Amino acid sequence: MSKALRLSEKWFRRGLWLVALIFASFLIGLGGSVVGDLPKVERALVLDDFLDMAQVQPLRDQERLASERSQQAQKALEQAQLQQTKAAGATRAERETFDNWLATRSVTQRSEHDPQVLARTQQLDALVAQERRAQQAVQAQQQVLLDARQSAQGAQSRLATLEDAGWQRLRAEQRRVELRVFLYRLALTLPLLALAGWLFARKRKSTWWPFVWGFIFFALFAFFVELVPYLPSYGGYVRYAVGIVLTVLVGRWVILALNRYLERQRQAEAMPDAQRRSELGYDAALTRLAKGVCPGCERPVDLKNTAIDFCPHCGIGLFDRCGACGTRKGAFARFCHACGTPAGDTPVPPAQVRAAATPIAPVPPEGAAPGI
Repeated sequence: MSKALRLSEKWFRRGLWLVALIFASFLIGLGGSVVGDLPKVERALVLDDFLDMAQVQPLRDQERLASERSQQAQKALEQAQLQQTKAAGATRAERETFDNWLATRSVTQRSEHDPQVLARTQQLDALVAQERRAQQAVQAQQQVLLDARQSAQGAQSRLATLEDAGWQRLRAEQRRVELRVFLYRLALTLPLLALAGWLFARKRKSTWWPFVWGFIFFALFAFFVELVPYLPSYGGYVRYAVGIVLTVLVGRWVILALNRYLERQRQAEAMPDAQRRSELGYDAALTRLAKGVCPGCERPVDLKNTAIDFCPHCGIGLFDRCGACGTRKGAFARFCHACGTPAGDTPVPPAQVRAAATPIAPVPPEGAAPGI
């Protein structure tokens, strides 16, 4: 901020920069919403879009039915195993009882127990047959479960082959959609960037410069920051390439502007002092003087040295004398700081003041010897 600006003007400029930043923040928020919603212009892709449903649907139905039969067979197998366990337990208990009874009979050797032996043997045989039937039921359910699982695995294998091909087509289409969405974003951000460059070159010092700078901040943020999360794997090349192009263009513009500035300075230094001083802005001249540089050529000058009234580099007048009181003052000041006289009231150049203050030696009469 210029030190020569009025205090109120400084605060106004700060307020305008705040307006530029607030304007840029709202534009950035709007741009972020638009960029984030751009993928919605494309329809969401699913795997079924890339499968032959005439082949896939029967396989899916077969897999679903096989899975259901497998679940039912698993439940039936668990029940059959439980029945087999109960039958085996009953047979084992009856066999132990029968063995104990036979041991008791062999001790007593009582013949009236023979019919009971036959009855107990028949009862044990019935339990063994029941256990065998339970085991056969278990084996049958195991076969049903195995058939259902093999059917499901076969359907899954054929379905996986079809779905693998579908996934490949889906990924290829997703890459194409990603490229299109990326181009949509570029089509939105690149013109903003180009417009920001044009505004920077032509309008950054206009009356509406806060809005110009706010838009420039927004365009740079939208391209180099907001676009980053949505870049595909190859998007970084585009961003870096655009950054390189912008750097080259801005660098070229700066180099040409510097050459033009140096040429203007050379032409200005060749103009008369009064014309050069009239073309310099008041605030610009005071700002440069406050920095200790010449307002005309912007080279360093020791302004504290009261013996320096002109720039030793370009010759422009830096100090003169008030036409009313003769006080030494800045050549760019509008009023005399000693008496308040406007600077336009015939200021006296310092050289004339020094010449007037220098005593003139008297001229000796003709014929007289020098020094008399």
